[in-house]
Amino acid sequence: MKGFTREELRFSLCGLNCILCSMNVGGHCPGCGGGAGNQSCAIARCSLEHGSFSFCWECPQYPCSRYQHFDDGDSFVPHRTRKQDVASVREQGLDAHLAQLQEKRFILEEFLACYNDGRHKTLFLTAVYLLPLEEVRNVMAELGRRPELAQQSAKERALAASDLLQKAADRRDICLKLTKKPKEQ
Repeated sequence: MKGFTREELRFSLCGLNCILCSMNVGGHCPGCGGGAGNQSCAIARCSLEHGSFSFCWECPQYPCSRYQHFDDGDSFVPHRTRKQDVASVREQGLDAHLAQLQEKRFILEEFLACYNDGRHKTLFLTAVYLLPLEEVRNVMAELGRRPELAQQSAKERALAASDLLQKAADRRDICLKLTKKPKEQ
């Protein structure tokens, strides 16, 4: 959006963890206010009109009507956790939250480089996004304790990693399957 820029591109104006977003990881989106690829956004326009807050929750009108039903029915993973992500930033501070996201991004890149067979990218993205950092660390540590994986095919490595991530998700009652928004009739 013309005239809308931001210094912090890892966490969006409205509360998305851009650093872990599949569009950002894939190089298709620079984050809100990040230049080329930045889409027109009603929330960015609202920010410009109300004093260019760095984050919506800094506005005295937050949460405004724009946030009613904002993410209902949206299967895009960053939208599924936006409220809890904003609460986490407000509780622990932006720097601490971003440090955790940065560590998760590093682990995600390791999953994609070492365990992806071309069919598990979405699962890895979803799991790293939704699971607590300690669970993601534990899965990576467990994979590191299996030196035989280095000799196995990409498919076998991917299955081992996805199995551990699914078990971690099951322990936390976290669904890693994306649900599609129902079609309107």
